[in-house]
Amino acid sequence: MNIAVDQRALARLPQQQRAIDRFELVLQEAQALLAEEGLGGFSIPAVAARLGYTRASIYKFFPTPYAVLNELVRRHFAGLEQKLVADAVRLVQLPWREVVRTIVQQAASYHNEHPGGMMLALGGAVTDESYRSYELTVRHLGSLARQLLQVRGMTVPTEPVDAATLAVDVATTCFRQSYLAHGHITPAYEEAAAEVMVDFLQRRIVAPGEKA
Repeated sequence: MNIAVDQRALARLPQQQRAIDRFELVLQEAQALLAEEGLGGFSIPAVAARLGYTRASIYKFFPTPYAVLNELVRRHFAGLEQKLVADAVRLVQLPWREVVRTIVQQAASYHNEHPGGMMLALGGAVTDESYRSYELTVRHLGSLARQLLQVRGMTVPTEPVDAATLAVDVATTCFRQSYLAHGHITPAYEEAAAEVMVDFLQRRIVAPGEKA
């Protein structure tokens, strides 16, 4: 199903350096405000007041508060994906269950180190666009997990369900429950995420010499 994107929920990326600097300052201040006040205290007028900017100068790049929040969500997920992809070469050397546990540990650490992004990423989709960012990231990380298993000669089925992507989604659900209950990802929930991901995958992967 193709749902049209509401352009008011998207940031308008600047081209000139001065505008880029202001764009980045707005996002930095928005993160600080979210960390201090939560979503209930977030608004473009509040960000403008903290920065000493006019509201119009912010609306030029962020037509609605959702445009700010969606850009923060997009960057949070992009940073998470970049962190895991960068470490993929080292993960190739580990046993596959250790690969899964390492991915989960790194993802939990990343979320906890970025509380503002974690609030938006795990607290629930703000708009259709933020949901798309989440969905795309889960698919990319599922693909990464599949590739790391395939280099070991293991086949991860994509039918009747995409096992790798679904495993990542299930682990992320553990993260979300921890965030909602505790405000961060606890060691217990991190371990639960690793356990359910390993258990789900080992029931579905096909090792070398086995038949699918």
